[in-house]
Amino acid sequence: MTTTAPLQVELAIGGMTCASCANRIERKLNRLDGVSATVNYATEKATVSAPDGIGTAQLVATVESAGYTATPPTPATDADDRGDDDGTEETGALRALRQRLLVSALLALPVVVLAMVPPLQFTHWQWLSLVLAAPVWAWGGAPFHRTAWTNLRHGAATMDTLISMGTTAAMAWSVYALFLGTAGMPGMTHPFELSVSRTDGAGNIYLEVVAGVITFILAGRYFEARSKRRAGAALRALLDLGAKDVLVIRNGAEVRIPTSALAVGDRFVVKPGEKIAADGEVVEGRSAVDTSMLTGESVPVEVQVGDSVVGATINAGGRLVARATGVGSDTQLAQMAKLVEDAQTGKAAVQRLADRISGVFVPIVIVIAAATLAVWLAAGAGATAAFTAAVAVLIIACPCALGLATPTALLVGTGRGARMGILIKGPEVLESTRKVDTVVLDKTGTVTTGKMALAGVHAGDGVDERTALRLAGALEKASEHPIAAAIADGATERTGSLPPVEDFTNHEGLGVAGTVDGHAVLVGRPRLLEQWSVPLTGALADAAAAEAAQGRTAVAVAWDGAARAVLVVADTIKGSSAGAVAGFRGLGLTPVLLTGDNRAVAESVATDVGIEVGPDTVIADVMPADKLAVIERLQGEGKVVAMVGDGVNDAAALARADLGLAMGTGTDVAIAASDITLVRGDLRAAVDAVRLSRRTLGTIKGNLFWAFAYNIAAIPLAAAGLLNPMLAGAAMAFSSVFVVGNSLRLRRLRGHAG
Repeated sequence: MTTTAPLQVELAIGGMTCASCANRIERKLNRLDGVSATVNYATEKATVSAPDGIGTAQLVATVESAGYTATPPTPATDADDRGDDDGTEETGALRALRQRLLVSALLALPVVVLAMVPPLQFTHWQWLSLVLAAPVWAWGGAPFHRTAWTNLRHGAATMDTLISMGTTAAMAWSVYALFLGTAGMPGMTHPFELSVSRTDGAGNIYLEVVAGVITFILAGRYFEARSKRRAGAALRALLDLGAKDVLVIRNGAEVRIPTSALAVGDRFVVKPGEKIAADGEVVEGRSAVDTSMLTGESVPVEVQVGDSVVGATINAGGRLVARATGVGSDTQLAQMAKLVEDAQTGKAAVQRLADRISGVFVPIVIVIAAATLAVWLAAGAGATAAFTAAVAVLIIACPCALGLATPTALLVGTGRGARMGILIKGPEVLESTRKVDTVVLDKTGTVTTGKMALAGVHAGDGVDERTALRLAGALEKASEHPIAAAIADGATERTGSLPPVEDFTNHEGLGVAGTVDGHAVLVGRPRLLEQWSVPLTGALADAAAAEAAQGRTAVAVAWDGAARAVLVVADTIKGSSAGAVAGFRGLGLTPVLLTGDNRAVAESVATDVGIEVGPDTVIADVMPADKLAVIERLQGEGKVVAMVGDGVNDAAALARADLGLAMGTGTDVAIAASDITLVRGDLRAAVDAVRLSRRTLGTIKGNLFWAFAYNIAAIPLAAAGLLNPMLAGAAMAFSSVFVVGNSLRLRRLRGHAG
């Protein structure tokens, strides 16, 4: 008897317009017996696990019954998704949305201006407004009308329902007033009358409401769609890190083939400066490999025959030949991409505030409008007055200020952030900052510079530091090793131009030798000096041991048959890091240092920047998957976690954190996986980002409160038949102006980052 394995499928979801759509689909799928589903609004995918007896067709039908589309991804689709697209190019759907926004804005502008500026109202201006507003309502607002109809068929109400209902009511009444009422008469104007009077509405048009609301909401949706489009860029950037082709050894000859054609067991060549094409084992050669992509640490790793190498890391030294042990989806690079995808899928979707409130507000408005109609008819006021009052309720509920509330605050807040070097990806990011209480800081490239540099010189008795630097720097300048480059750069900076080298010899994995200014010079590991019978002794040996204990690299220097100095190479702390840590504490956040480096280095850096050293605040010796596990553990303890990082190895943790902040000087993968990008790489900008995000979210909440307060205050007037159109227009205009003015206050926020 054969058994069928449980179904694991990923569905591409279409038709979602907000996070509440993702929640609705998720609930629908999870109602099926034994089904576990997670729907990600950002990536527009549903990850579903189903028991025996439930097939893909049933899952697709379930999603479609909720009013959306579902398509199992095909290999061709996957290949397309992994193409050269970096996430910044506009897709066809995004281009169509931009076109819809631009055309609607061009048509809406004269409609709004004519309605709000009476001196510009010429004879028959209202008919021009109808001609311009009609396509905005029908074509520009089509996405809202379609979604509202879908929601109606499934008994749901969202922001789209409110937009469609309000603009349709305003459009319908304006057409009635123009063709059957008195609004189409020559000379009709919108005077600024602020009196409240009972009216049958036959002379009132609301075309500016129709055109303005749809255009404002389209603008918000376009910028949101652009930020959502970038959600998948982390995976594309990760896959782009891999080598595109590889030099393999076939029948004794070297042949270059696409990396996708590489098989387990193939021997491949990696020249100096090239990316390693796949995970493998070194079978020939010796070199230094830059593994910062994987570990985040700047110190290169020495490899020789028998050592393992990882795909997408860089050969920084000599020629290597490796035997492939992991290709394609089995490489560590592919596994890191999977970690990022899992982390993004696992992040709970954030519902927009307006949608949450609309879910309650829309049904209430409909009930009030129906009740208004019934009460007026029952009171014998006549059909015209009854319908006027009922439609007025729907019109006054149309969210003009509500449409401005979020996009205006976002526009000002993100614009201010851009000037401060802070790029916020979208509105869902802001909610994450509100309750953050823990900030996890990657060490290399975030707290430190991430670059090896000459950090100090220990000279022996009677040895001039400048002389030691000149001789060692000249010799190291001829080497390709990253540590050698740091020494050569430091020596040049401190002593000027370096002398030439003769008889240069590279002792792989140990150091270099040569003649400089007539001196026979050795520079490298202490073991190299021991082999030449000139070991470090006394104070120099103690200095090398002390530096090594601090996690720094000690490079021994000897010439003319004696050990003369110890040079110290290390990653240096950024000057702004200590101030940033103090800033985090000022915001009520607990800083935690997280690094793949050893504990001695981690504790030394933590002490220097003001992080309290402890098992929960300094976490060292971690790999990429461990970083993700640390974030999940902290979240499991009830903490709301922000993560600041810069490397590929931070990408999964950045995606999983409640708030991910990437240093703009870091990798594209980290930036793509994060919520906020800090352009200048100054850690103090992370403090500013939290402050700005919290302030922007507070502004949005204030805008939403006053926008709904306006509706709540005006609806009773409409229901009572006291809705003078100009009073309503003036109130609506004031509400919108207030929202804009409240948002503009964000421009006054001052940052601390230089």
